[in-house]
Amino acid sequence: MDKLRAMEVFVRIVDGGSLTAAAEALRTSLPSVVRTLAALEAELDVRLLNRTTRRIALTDEGREYCERCRRVLAEVDDAEASLSARRAAPKGRLRLSAPVMFGRLHVAPVATEFIVRHPAVKVDMLLLDRVVDLVEEGIDAGLRIGRLPDSSLVAIPVGHTRRVVCASPAYLTRAGTPKALADLGGHAGVWCRGGRS
Repeated sequence: MDKLRAMEVFVRIVDGGSLTAAAEALRTSLPSVVRTLAALEAELDVRLLNRTTRRIALTDEGREYCERCRRVLAEVDDAEASLSARRAAPKGRLRLSAPVMFGRLHVAPVATEFIVRHPAVKVDMLLLDRVVDLVEEGIDAGLRIGRLPDSSLVAIPVGHTRRVVCASPAYLTRAGTPKALADLGGHAGVWCRGGRS
C-alpha cells in the first residue's frame, strides 16, 4: 500500500466531510477512496472514522492520526518545494548600474554577498556619475539618487537621502552666517545641480 497516498486520502476525507467529497477533490473514483480507507484501517488495525449513511466522524485514534498525517504531508510538501527552489536557483549574468561612490560603498558589498550565495550568477557593475539609459546599455537594474524623468521603466524607492549645506568656520567669520535659504544666493559655494546622479 502507498502509505503517503493513503494518508492524503484520509486527510481529504476528513477535510471534505465525506468520501464522495474526497473522491472529487482527488479526481478519483468513490470505490478507490473506500478501498484506500479500508486498507489503511486494516494496516493500522484501528478504526479511524465512524461512518453512517449521513455523516462521518473521527474516532479518538482517527483524530490523533489525522493530525500526524497533516504534519507528515506538510513535511513532504516542504521537502519537494525545497528541491524545486534549488532547481530554480538564479544563474546567468546580472548587469547593474549605480553612482560611483554609492556603488562602491553600498551596492558592491551587497552584490558580493549575492554572488557568494548564488555562484552561478555573474555580476557586472557599471559605476558612473551620470544617468545611464538602462535599455540602450543593456543594464538589468540601476540605482539612482534623486528624481527620475518620466519613463516606462519600473522604479522602486529603497531609501532617502538628504542634502546639507556646509561651511568652514573661517568662511562664516568672513562672509557671515546665513539665516535662511534665501541668504545662500549671496554666498560663494560649490553647488550640486541636476538633483540626480
